Amino acid sequence: MKKTVLLVALVFTSSIGMGQNKKTNSLSNHSIAKKESYSVTYKTIKVDGLDIFYRETGDKNKPAIVLLHGFPSSSHMYRDLIIDLSSKYHVIAPDYPGFGQSSSPSIKEYKYTFDNLSITVEHFIDKMGLKKYSLYMQDYGGPVGFRIANRRPEAIQSLIIQNANAYNEGLGKAVQPLVSYFENQNLETEKGARGILTTTKWQYTDGVEDLSKISPDSYVSDQYYLDRKGNDDIQLALFRSYGSNVALYDKWHSYFRKYQPQVLVVWGKNDQIFISPGADAYKKDLKNVEVHLLNGGHFLLEEHHREVASLIDGFLSKRINK
Repeated sequence: MKKTVLLVALVFTSSIGMGQNKKTNSLSNHSIAKKESYSVTYKTIKVDGLDIFYRETGDKNKPAIVLLHGFPSSSHMYRDLIIDLSSKYHVIAPDYPGFGQSSSPSIKEYKYTFDNLSITVEHFIDKMGLKKYSLYMQDYGGPVGFRIANRRPEAIQSLIIQNANAYNEGLGKAVQPLVSYFENQNLETEKGARGILTTTKWQYTDGVEDLSKISPDSYVSDQYYLDRKGNDDIQLALFRSYGSNVALYDKWHSYFRKYQPQVLVVWGKNDQIFISPGADAYKKDLKNVEVHLLNGGHFLLEEHHREVASLIDGFLSKRINK
C-alpha cells in the first residue's frame, strides 16, 4: 500500500514538474534574455590609424545593432544590454576616440568634433562589414548617430533613441553650463563647463528608481577615464563642438520627415539633462514612432536594461524581423 501511494505521489509530482517545465520553456522561447545568450568578446581594430575598442556578441547572420554610448561613458554602459540582446541580434558597441579603451590622441593629433567622431564611427562600421543596421543612441550617441543616419539613410533599419536629444524642448537646466560655454567661451563659462567633468556620479544616480541597482563601478570607471592626463582638453573640445549639434536639429528633423525611419524612443523620464519633453518631441516629425517613458534617469540601462531589451525586441520583431 505504501509503495502504491509513493508511486502515485511520484507520478503526480513528475506531471506537475513536466507542466512547469513546459510553461517555463514556452516563456523562455519568447524572452529576449534567454539562457542561451552568447558570450561577449572584447576586441580592438584599426580605424583611420586609431585603435578602436569594441564589445561584440551574437550571431553575425542576425540583425545588427550598433550601440553608440554617451558622455562620459564608453561601451561599458552597454555591458548588460548586449547580453540581453545577444540571443537574437548581432550587437556591437565601440568606444569613441578619447573614451574608454580606444586611442586617446591629443587635441593636436585628432580633431575632437562631433562631425569627426561620426566619421570615425562610420569608418568603424564599414570595417565591421555592416551594410544594414539599427543604431542605439544615448546622449552623445545621438549627434554621432544622427549624422551617420543622415548620410546613409539606406543603411538604417531602425533608430533606438535613449535620452539622446534632437529638439530644443529636450534641453534641461542641467545642460545650461554646456550651452553657456559653447555660446560664449571665456574663463567664467569654461569654469562652469569644467564643473560638468565632476558630475559623473550624479549623472548615474540622479532620478533613479532604486539606487541599490546602480553599480558604483560604472561612475568610478567613467571618472577614471575623465581624469586621465589631457582628457579634460578632449572633453572641452567636444563641449565647444556641441553647439554644432543644436544647429543641426532642423536638418535632422528634415531627415525624419523625408525618410520616416523606424524609431523607438526609450527615455528615463527623470533625467534633468535631457528632459522628457524631448522624447515626446520626436512625434512631431515621425509618423510611426514608438515612445516609452520609464521611471529612471539619464543612464536608464543601469536598472532597466532588461525592460529596454524587451521593448527593443518587441519593436524590431514587428518592424524589421518579419
